[in-house]
Amino acid sequence: MSTPGNASVLERVRGLAREAAKFGAVGGLGVLVNLGVFNLIRHTTDLQVVRASVIATVVAIATNYLGFRYFAYRDRAQSGRTRELALFAAFSAVGLVIENGVLYTATYGFGWDGPVATNVFKFLGIGTATVFRFWSYRTWVFRALPASAPVPAADAPAGTGPRPGPGRRPEPLPEPAPANN
Repeated sequence: MSTPGNASVLERVRGLAREAAKFGAVGGLGVLVNLGVFNLIRHTTDLQVVRASVIATVVAIATNYLGFRYFAYRDRAQSGRTRELALFAAFSAVGLVIENGVLYTATYGFGWDGPVATNVFKFLGIGTATVFRFWSYRTWVFRALPASAPVPAADAPAGTGPRPGPGRRPEPLPEPAPANN
């Protein structure tokens, strides 16, 4: 037997799973961009490993912002774009430090700097930073719109009702009761 509380928890878990799937789709593309740019730079230039990684991370961050804003979190609040971009840049910078800190430690701390090792530690750094990014982006950058409480029918002015969300049809308003004379 399902109780209203259980249904609410189940809906929240399903919503979080959908959000994580969208975040993962955008992030997966970002990982491909990140690793692709990283390896392109490593094989065509003489840049040091971490510098090449930082450049690749910045390119992936720019790609990811577009994916998050216009796909994964398109239903989230869109006011305050300057604030959103500033927070996204700040949390992305922390993620960049986490990601490239793993690579830096492996390369310069342990001397693991071969082509396979750098890709493995680059990938591990991306994974570690992704956990932080998921939490920070959903909590601070792309915040959920507050749930609006429905107005009770008796208190609602005539001809008004709850506004439909994106892609939803408005519910018909109840017919007024006939006046007794």
